[in-house]
Amino acid sequence: MAAAVLFLFAYAWPILDPGLPVALAGLCAAVGWTSWALFGVDYAVRLTLAEQRWRFVAHNLADLAVVALPLLRPLRLLRLLTMLRFLNRSAGTAFRGRVVVYVIGTAGLLVFVAALAILDAERGQPGATIADFGDGLWWALTTVTTVGYGDHYPVSDTGRVIAAGLMLGGIALLGTVTATLASWIVQRIAEQDAGEQAATRAQVDALVREVRDLRAELREAGS
Repeated sequence: MAAAVLFLFAYAWPILDPGLPVALAGLCAAVGWTSWALFGVDYAVRLTLAEQRWRFVAHNLADLAVVALPLLRPLRLLRLLTMLRFLNRSAGTAFRGRVVVYVIGTAGLLVFVAALAILDAERGQPGATIADFGDGLWWALTTVTTVGYGDHYPVSDTGRVIAAGLMLGGIALLGTVTATLASWIVQRIAEQDAGEQAATRAQVDALVREVRDLRAELREAGS
């Protein structure tokens, strides 16, 4: 988690401040590569300790992608999957609480990182409509919510790949929110039905007792 946070800081600083001195830009690059090396060491140690290594690889493909794919510049942001795993583990034990924390954290991180990535890809491109972080943030918000005003859009191939990933991420997040809301409504209806059924059973039991008492009184009166 600490390595992912350091990487995010080192990735964001040169993008937000294009006039960063060469020494600081080099430091940010070194921090980014160091974080990648830490992810590699972590994966190698866990792979070595695993009893069934092929099974470990098959069940941890995201970790393998974090280590292998970010050698390519456009895929460096895969390192931030570590932050999403941390959010998932620390979100609590209740399913709905986990989903809410995970969705909020993922949405915030996705929008922020997408704004950085699109600005990095589009800055300096001919005909670019995304010139600063504000433009990138607005574009990311309208894209992830599937609104898409069209006032800002990517013109480079890398920017379009980022846009496609953000669209898919936005659809997944909206689907998760919808499913969570639907499950909450179903649960509330089920709880209400259970309460009504309990009240009905209590009323039936009371009537049965009253009938039983009346029968007993009639028998006593007849005798």
